[in-house]
Amino acid sequence: MRSLKELKPQKIIVRMPNWIGDLVMATPILADLRKAYPGSHITAMCRSPICELLKEDPHIDELFCFSKVGTFTRRNERRDIIEKLRRGHHDLGILLTHSFSSAWLFWQGRVKRRLGYKGNGRLCFVTDRLPLPKNIEEQHLVVTYKMLLEPLGISVSSTLPKLYLSDKEIEEAQALLRQLGVEPGKKLVGINPGATYGSAKCWLPERFREVTQRLIEKDKDLFVVYFGDQACTSLVKEICQGMPPRVINLAGLTSLRELAALIKLCDVLLTNDSGPMHIAAALGTPLVALFGSTNEVTTGPYKTGIVIHKHVSCSPCYLRTCPIDFKCMKRIEVSEVIAAIEKNLS
Repeated sequence: MRSLKELKPQKIIVRMPNWIGDLVMATPILADLRKAYPGSHITAMCRSPICELLKEDPHIDELFCFSKVGTFTRRNERRDIIEKLRRGHHDLGILLTHSFSSAWLFWQGRVKRRLGYKGNGRLCFVTDRLPLPKNIEEQHLVVTYKMLLEPLGISVSSTLPKLYLSDKEIEEAQALLRQLGVEPGKKLVGINPGATYGSAKCWLPERFREVTQRLIEKDKDLFVVYFGDQACTSLVKEICQGMPPRVINLAGLTSLRELAALIKLCDVLLTNDSGPMHIAAALGTPLVALFGSTNEVTTGPYKTGIVIHKHVSCSPCYLRTCPIDFKCMKRIEVSEVIAAIEKNLS
């Protein structure tokens, strides 16, 4: 078998990560592959609905969206995915996921060369395997993804995560904000108080509320818009209860691409470690990111933003819920968060 550096792949498929933040952090892979193989057909394979985020990406020729499916469940759905992979006749597949099932599907789908990291019992299904970097907890996930391309002769690049929006999407977001009373030129602070992984990643709701109150009291022309998925609707409703019209609750009311367009229009986004944090970073929106149970070195906003992390003795713990006193988040004060927001607004 010839080396990957000698390979001149005509049809490349990239299995993108399953979480919003990880997907965004993996977007430089698509740009670097396009640069290395300008004439190749590149397919991004990604789970629905987060695949929507890649719809306008100029570096791909095809977006292969599919519903969540395990290797040994949902036989019909699994068969459809395999058949579509086989019809693609891919000569190179890149696995940015570490699961057994994703490697098994590439093997079943007859992807000729399958490049991925070792582990999770997928030895037989990955033709070109790399050990996970020894310092994986000391480098950003963006770099870990990029290192997977080195066997192809593609060095770790300086490419930043990036998302793409159409002019129409921006115009529609602007029109929505005008309907909600936010005229052009007004300051707009976005707040994302939730996080899919668990409550241990989330700052206290009452402190988000206090930040909001103090911001709108200090600047009568400033608006605050809250974001969140369906799971966050009750949390955001509680935070926004009794607030004036300049505090807008859009939790559970936007698609992913609508969310991205609105985040793009914010002057600054205040957020926990979450998918929207990475969306903001990839769109160039200034942000203030609050960290507690996770590690900003590996999954923080890549080369941008203001990160507030108190680094208490038990952090990062990577737990979904805090079993003790939640001191990593409680030590983040309202005043320092407001100062960070105002620094971005000035």
